[in-house]
Amino acid sequence: MPAVANVDSLLADWLPPLSLMVIATAYAIRMIRLGDSGRPVPRWRQAFFVAGLLTLAVAYVSPIDDLSDEMLTWHMVQHLLIMDVAALFFVLGLTGPLMQPLLAMRGFRWMRHLANPLFALGAWAILLYVWHIPALYEAATFDSNLIHAAQHLCFFFAGVAFWMSLLGPLPKPSWFNGAMSAGFVFAIRLIGAVLANILMWSGSVIYARYASGEAAHGISGLSDQGMAGVVMMAESTVITLAVLSWLILRWAKHDTERQELIDLAAARGVELDPARAERAVNAGQGDRLRERIESGSARSELSGPA
Repeated sequence: MPAVANVDSLLADWLPPLSLMVIATAYAIRMIRLGDSGRPVPRWRQAFFVAGLLTLAVAYVSPIDDLSDEMLTWHMVQHLLIMDVAALFFVLGLTGPLMQPLLAMRGFRWMRHLANPLFALGAWAILLYVWHIPALYEAATFDSNLIHAAQHLCFFFAGVAFWMSLLGPLPKPSWFNGAMSAGFVFAIRLIGAVLANILMWSGSVIYARYASGEAAHGISGLSDQGMAGVVMMAESTVITLAVLSWLILRWAKHDTERQELIDLAAARGVELDPARAERAVNAGQGDRLRERIESGSARSELSGPA
């Protein structure tokens, strides 16, 4: 049994840094190849990807990692860094060409579903609540480092699914417009808010095995649990307000750009289907469509489906 425990600890200690090294190396190689082929990855996306790596490093090698074994509050901080912040930065660091070789591999084609908000909603809800079942949560935290690593991987995956369906470079469903995306964000955050409220208002300690660490820090189990819920609720509120504000601004910008394209087409005598203009704007291809209208090329295509 000691040998098994040592292997468990060794794999758990080395798995996160090795995984980060593999991901960073693959990203760098693909980025260099794209640059050589004349399709460079924007520097701001590179910066976000590095920020994602640094965020994961902070979550794993800073004092947060040690404190997360002693108090639920700090464990919540660690999980939010992994699930929300690091996942967001990673998604912002990606482009379609960067992901293309991975998506072309038979074993990874399923990742195309990450752009589907229904898939993201299901993954987020299931993974969040299953891993917070007391027996499973405490097994991951106190009994097995490998199970703990699997828990963190699931949280990171859930976060990537959420941000990928909202901000990622993969094509989104045609029905996922401004109003639907706002409702999606609200639904995701409502799911998390329910768990946060359970932690804040529960009259009994849910995760009792933090007791020794909480005692060492001079805090009761209920206070630690309530504080963890407050941290989760506060972080979720900030992200929700920020994302909804961004969605409103993007919707206003897209609506203006769509109307400008329709007006330009009318002025140039080009028949442009409003739905075609909307799809182009939502896909970030408004400038390309504008160039085609101004050049007068492919007039018959502009009124058809994208």
